[in-house]
Amino acid sequence: MWDDFNDFLHYLTVERGLSDNTVQSYKRDLKQYLSYLKEREAVTDFNQVTRHHIMQYLYTLNDKGRSPSTIARLLSSIRLYHQFLVREKKVDKDPSLHIETPKKERKLPKILSSQDVEKLLNLTVTNSLDARNKAMLEMLYATGLRVSELVSLKVSDLHLTMGFVRCLGKGEKERIVPLGDMAREAVEEYLQGPRQALVKKKKTEELFVNHHGNALSRQGFWKILKAVAKDVGVNNEITPHTLRHSFATHLLENGADLRAVQEMLGHADISTTQIYTHVTKTRLQDVYRTFHPRA
Repeated sequence: MWDDFNDFLHYLTVERGLSDNTVQSYKRDLKQYLSYLKEREAVTDFNQVTRHHIMQYLYTLNDKGRSPSTIARLLSSIRLYHQFLVREKKVDKDPSLHIETPKKERKLPKILSSQDVEKLLNLTVTNSLDARNKAMLEMLYATGLRVSELVSLKVSDLHLTMGFVRCLGKGEKERIVPLGDMAREAVEEYLQGPRQALVKKKKTEELFVNHHGNALSRQGFWKILKAVAKDVGVNNEITPHTLRHSFATHLLENGADLRAVQEMLGHADISTTQIYTHVTKTRLQDVYRTFHPRA
């Protein structure tokens, strides 16, 4: 059994070209699985493994308190391993076929209150970097762009007179997103001098640049966001995706159409956008419990 296991790791590294971290993850997952088969089920050959063995292993994981997402990941590793064994003609059949993947828990995204958003967007502008930061934050909250989309924006993607911005999302899919007046004004102010002061003589196409005049990275934006949040007194946990989540939730809370929000976010499937309807319902329940005299 362990010889086959080593062959599988070799296959992942050489034929699939997976990173060492990914291979090590498969190795950890499958070592647990193989140990279970050997010690609990007395299996010595993979031809002996049945669907029942795998299901019992998954039940054991569940009894140990493993989360659905962890069990789903482990099952994915097991499936790939059995598919490899069939492909290599080590076994006749794949016992992992037709085993349903546990439904993953859908964690509600964390969002900012309207008050915290106001604090972030009303940061004091005293220099070129402040003007850039304000323009970025206004843009992010006004459009719901992903941070990767924000830092990839080029000056040519702006259509300020028309009030929209063009961006390339996942899968190189282009979308047009409206730009509110306050975001447009902040971007215009940034373009009227601060950006040129940062770029100097460099020919940088990207809209948002660092203090060297080069394109800003995602990590660079994250550091800026954390620093601004600390300066303005936003103490809630905040990540680059928080403003995107807040954008979607606040739109829906104020009556926006779900399909329109889906299009602005660039979600391929509306079920992805629907998570924000759960957030608004949860917030309504919190308000009810807090303020209703008989809650």
